[in-house]
Amino acid sequence: MEIKISTKSILNFLYVLAWIIFVGICIEVCGLLFNTFFIIGHNPLGPNAIWEGADLSSLYAYDMGYFLVETLLTIIPAILKALMFYLIVKILHSRLDITKLFSETVRRFIVNLAYLSLGIGLFSFWGVNYTQWLVKQGVKMPDLQQLHLAGADVWLFMAVTLFVISQIFKRGIEIQDEHELTV
Repeated sequence: MEIKISTKSILNFLYVLAWIIFVGICIEVCGLLFNTFFIIGHNPLGPNAIWEGADLSSLYAYDMGYFLVETLLTIIPAILKALMFYLIVKILHSRLDITKLFSETVRRFIVNLAYLSLGIGLFSFWGVNYTQWLVKQGVKMPDLQQLHLAGADVWLFMAVTLFVISQIFKRGIEIQDEHELTV
């Protein structure tokens, strides 16, 4: 007996999953922002757990400016990830018209994901290099995984892949438009 799962069911599951991921990333962004502002404004002795156990107390003790740059380089990729999942939720919610696969809406969606991936990759790469530079300066830093900065190369690879796919869609739109004009 073969169980067949429909595409509609898979898309509904992905819609729910995208919402869960989007909400989780938004919570992460809000937590990072709140904790950063709280540490700077009210609790200068407590940056030992900025988010999920990432201890930046030695960085804060070393220099508050470096602390702000590090937290900014952690927050920006998280915001870009939230934007990415917002776009995914938005396009899954819109119930795309699949009868015209090569549409400008889908191409713009793919291009936007590519730009967001590129931004995440670049800011993560910058954050990794900045963290490594701080370690060379003698500052005790948490692991890159705790700072959610690891994997910049994967994001950059994904950006290039999405840019290629967007060009394929662009060409598909051109061919589809030419075909409609000849009919």
